[in-house]
Amino acid sequence: MIRHRPAGSGHPYSVDTEQRWPVVPEAGGTATLGLRADAGVVSATCTLEWHPDDDAGGSTIELGLERVATSSRGRMTDGGHLASAAARQARAVGGWQTTTPALSAGGRYRYRFSAHHADGRVERTRWFEFRAARWMPTAGAVVEHGIARVISGSVETLYDGERAWRVRFALPLGEGEHVTGFGERYDAVDQTGTSLDSVVFEQYKSQGAERKTYMPMPFAHVVGGDGWGFHVDTSRRVWFDVGEADATRIAVDAECGADGAILLRLFDGLPTDVLRGFLDGVGRATELPSWVFRLWASGNEWNTQAEVMRQMDLHAEHDIPVGSVVIEAWSDESTFTAFRDAEYEVTGDGAPHRLADFTFPAEGAWPDPKGMTDELHRRDIRLHLWQIPLLKMRPHPHGQLAADAAAAIREDVLIRESDPRGGTRPYRNRGWWFPLGLMPDLTDERAARWWTEKRRYLVDEIGIDGFKTDGGEHAWGAELVYLDGRRGDEGNNVFPVAYAAAYGDLLRSSGKAPVTFSRAGFAGSQAHGAFWAGDENSTWEAFRWSLNAGLTAAASGIVYWGWDIAGFSGDVPPAELYLRAVQAAAFVPVMQYHSEFNHHRTPSRDRTPWNIAERSGDDRVIPLFRKYAQLRERLVPYLVRSAAETVATDRPLMRPLFFEWPDDPGVWSAEAQWLLGDDLLVAPVIEPGVESRTVYLPAGDWTDVWTGESTSGGRTVSVEAPIDRIPVFARNGADAELLEVFAADGETAG
Repeated sequence: MIRHRPAGSGHPYSVDTEQRWPVVPEAGGTATLGLRADAGVVSATCTLEWHPDDDAGGSTIELGLERVATSSRGRMTDGGHLASAAARQARAVGGWQTTTPALSAGGRYRYRFSAHHADGRVERTRWFEFRAARWMPTAGAVVEHGIARVISGSVETLYDGERAWRVRFALPLGEGEHVTGFGERYDAVDQTGTSLDSVVFEQYKSQGAERKTYMPMPFAHVVGGDGWGFHVDTSRRVWFDVGEADATRIAVDAECGADGAILLRLFDGLPTDVLRGFLDGVGRATELPSWVFRLWASGNEWNTQAEVMRQMDLHAEHDIPVGSVVIEAWSDESTFTAFRDAEYEVTGDGAPHRLADFTFPAEGAWPDPKGMTDELHRRDIRLHLWQIPLLKMRPHPHGQLAADAAAAIREDVLIRESDPRGGTRPYRNRGWWFPLGLMPDLTDERAARWWTEKRRYLVDEIGIDGFKTDGGEHAWGAELVYLDGRRGDEGNNVFPVAYAAAYGDLLRSSGKAPVTFSRAGFAGSQAHGAFWAGDENSTWEAFRWSLNAGLTAAASGIVYWGWDIAGFSGDVPPAELYLRAVQAAAFVPVMQYHSEFNHHRTPSRDRTPWNIAERSGDDRVIPLFRKYAQLRERLVPYLVRSAAETVATDRPLMRPLFFEWPDDPGVWSAEAQWLLGDDLLVAPVIEPGVESRTVYLPAGDWTDVWTGESTSGGRTVSVEAPIDRIPVFARNGADAELLEVFAADGETAG
């Protein structure tokens, strides 16, 4: 067996052993050509032909390949689900590579590989072709809408003689200007002096260190000078050098269609004006119901009806109000439409089931899903079920899953990919989570309806209130083909937008609010449900990264956002980290905790306050969790009003300080501070072992909500922050009822 894939797996950050790199080589440079081969191959060669456009003769050379370590699709360093197992499998396969001589423009290269086996057999690939491209000045390649800012002479197109591949240009960056936004970013709020890109990617943990994100957007604010911002209006990948190579420029390099054109939207004014201009184009949030602002609770080991209800009983026992429960491990782990242990007849044509089609054994994991849902509703708790946008194909499907997979192929509702033998075939997931799964094209209305109708009985008859729309990052590869004809380079980034929209449409069609809970997204996600910051460890560093993510997401127009309190992965957080994170979570739009699956080993890794209290031996955990959960309940009316104001004005709910004080350089040194609505300034403790922190108070007069003391702004102050208290200030002139929210637990505010 030998294999060469010119574009590789489509992993955006790693080069595969068997691919060509660069995929579009540049004239004057070289290309690495790679091959995968089984262990019986003892040597390999590559025949490379050069055919100039002017037919002035050509040349053929033979290149020897050298054995190299296989890359395992790059996941050896990127981490991720099943990465170790995949790496072990990859090491059993041989990798071979060679490098071309310097390449010339104005012609076509053709190459193929020959592999020599130990038994004397010679195996050959088909021929592959490419052209070497070069950067050419192209003044009209960037179409500017708004006051023009592209630097004269900076526009170039990467052109191979037949088509354009990328466009690059530069925007001015003035001294003292700060650039922020770019979707959800974990490493920092201010991206000045860094480089980044916009590609949806599942970075499993350490997003801040790896500088990769589930929810990028090619949109940014430029704050501190005239006040402006920009949106590179494309769903293709864009790279940004934000003054790293040249402090006076923002360099932009964008993939493009064959026409070689890039649309650049420019917005002038205050940050709210800039954000409004962006949202006018991509869409903005609508108001979600008030219960979204109450505590969300979940754990991956809550995988029976008895355990879910036990955890809800514990909330009641400890007087900790909860508004939503998310059940991740509810399904048969096959169809993700049927509850585990449910008995039913397979619909051979893949047709949806109704509730009456199921029998739920009394001894099963979920003996009465509707009764459970009704009981949760009686307790004023909403129910959300976990989803993935894939048909799981490992292990080999059987039963309803096999019927659904066959129906999906027959009904032509799947994303497709190029077939080396010609034409296309159903795309198989190339990531390590649910490998080889089939992927419905949820960007297509017909396909989305086919998919969501299988889940309709969950909403209409069982009565669930929303979906956790997880795993929207698994469309890899520029050569994918969507049902409307778009290819992957254009469609992959917007897949998670359509994913949440499809589930929101299902809920809306049943008369329910479109509450989805997603981690992946792109420009356009603003209009579709709520979001959380993805998978992360329980560390102080990850805590700080998560708050950066919330602030940058908010600056990009995401309204309903939260994160897994103190992280969801690994051993439980220490009590101090947990409590500081709980305090901060009480003042972001979505307050929720979650924990990953631990195979029911003991001790438990649940992030419930009672488990953290037991594991840490700290008797402060439950009382302080209760204090902030009850405070959160009292804040709900304020959050509802503030969210309505956000939707009406585009001023973020979780508001970075530069939105209100763009000309104040002090706001950029105020780490992990924000306004919640118009009137609350929040400054959580984000490091261990301290009982005070410095807080930057912008211009105006501020009242400490805990002590009632008034302080003038425009300066940095030191604020006492014992373990039971998060620094919060109310803007003078705030509604007296707001201060009463804090006084209600006996810690007077006045």
